[in-house]
Amino acid sequence: MGHWFSRNILEPGKLPMLLALTSFVLTFLVTRTVTRLIRAGKGPFRNVSSGGLHIHHVVPGVVLTVLGGFGAVASGRHGFGAAAFAVVFGIGAGLVLDEFALILHLDDVYWSEEGRQSVEVVVLTAALMLLPLSGFSPLGVDDVTAEERQDRVGFILTLVLNFLLILVALVKGKLRMALIGVFVPFVAIVGAVRLARPGSWWWRRLYRRRHRARARGTIRAYRHDKRWTRVRRKVQDLIGGFQERVPGRGSGTP
Repeated sequence: MGHWFSRNILEPGKLPMLLALTSFVLTFLVTRTVTRLIRAGKGPFRNVSSGGLHIHHVVPGVVLTVLGGFGAVASGRHGFGAAAFAVVFGIGAGLVLDEFALILHLDDVYWSEEGRQSVEVVVLTAALMLLPLSGFSPLGVDDVTAEERQDRVGFILTLVLNFLLILVALVKGKLRMALIGVFVPFVAIVGAVRLARPGSWWWRRLYRRRHRARARGTIRAYRHDKRWTRVRRKVQDLIGGFQERVPGRGSGTP
């Protein structure tokens, strides 16, 4: 185990990434636990206010993210400074993305239906951070051999092709597949060749007169959402605590 950790984490300089991911996930879980306790009126935790102004935890999160980000850039990938700033950045990012929905809607929607977007963004961010730790490189660079890298034309064509697949998946309304496809090209290929989701740019511009494609796309999107929305909501309820209805309480966001 020690040899694997040294070869795959320490030598490539991935320790700061691992520390950032760990502190990011732990901060999010601790923050959700504290906010759920505040909402239920349990424990010593209370909302933070100053002069009647409610201070959301996204505020210290932004400060820590900026501090950790600039510190990480200045310190490089090795040494104690890089590790320390990675932890600071992870903590700040966890606090910020826990209130992603508040930033997006410019409203305190922490416990509302829109607040589920924060949980989804955190889970997706953690998954994307885990991929480079597992050895995946952006735009399929890890799939290119040493000989192909020396061939600049082939190397550039590989990058351009993977980028175009990601772009097609994105304009087809498949945001999750496009983001994961940055590290796993096969996912971007699937998103690019399948029918666009209703309402996407591709759907509005290229399916205007393709009535059969519009019908198939609508049915496929309905079946997909019916199958996975319930599962996704259960996971969000488990992680975010949305199933806990406490009448008369505030947002419970420190």
